[in-house]
Amino acid sequence: MESSIINTKKLMDMLPHRYPMLLVDFLERVDVNKSAIGVKNVSIGEPFFEGHFPGNPIMPGVLIVEAMAQTAGALVVESLNLHGSGSLVYFMSIEKAKFRKLVLPGDILKLHVGVVKARTKVWKFKGQARVKDELVAESEFTAMMAKPDSN
Repeated sequence: MESSIINTKKLMDMLPHRYPMLLVDFLERVDVNKSAIGVKNVSIGEPFFEGHFPGNPIMPGVLIVEAMAQTAGALVVESLNLHGSGSLVYFMSIEKAKFRKLVLPGDILKLHVGVVKARTKVWKFKGQARVKDELVAESEFTAMMAKPDSN
């Protein structure tokens, strides 16, 4: 079942991340249990640009993978109807990460994630990040559902 756009407010209800670590602005498409497309408007005001190649701002590749993972986390929450449950989605592995083009201020980063395998608590995804339909990064990653530590 495809859902409507998930705006920033709803996304913040789904994910624990907050600025500056919330790296997805909204989801433009969700096909539950299958795929999602997240959108990140990359701004020169991003805090990582200050120290990552000063004078030549480039979005760090690890943050692009994190943005794909956040899109996947929202897909899991939407697919399993876990809104407000307190469940979190944690990285377990990152594989086959490749960075093909630079992501720069002003770019609109589209984060395409698809479910490769889904079990109750462990999900595997394939992700692609695109700018103007050009592949800029890709990765496979696995995530696990868990309740946060109460320590």
